Amino acid sequence: MATDYDEVRSDVRESQDRSLEALQSANAPDARSVVSELDESDALDDAMTPGGEIVAEELIVQVIPQAADEFTCYSCFLVRHRSQLAREKDGHSYCIECAG
Repeated sequence: MATDYDEVRSDVRESQDRSLEALQSANAPDARSVVSELDESDALDDAMTPGGEIVAEELIVQVIPQAADEFTCYSCFLVRHRSQLAREKDGHSYCIECAG
């Protein structure tokens, strides 16, 4: 008698059918409820810091313009003092750390 070794065994097939039935009968959330839950959690994250503390105040930062003895490195984009200027090429300035 020939045996087909590629055929799924009957006990495995029954197990697969039962697990499929269990998945189909499970109370899976619909897409709309998942999207609304995600939107609610995003709204809460806007006022939270990484530590989970709620911050209700605005941060005020004073921007100081670049001084005459400073330059912005074209490679690292940091504002540096002219003493750290390594080279200028094609109108772009590079600091010592980026040129080396």
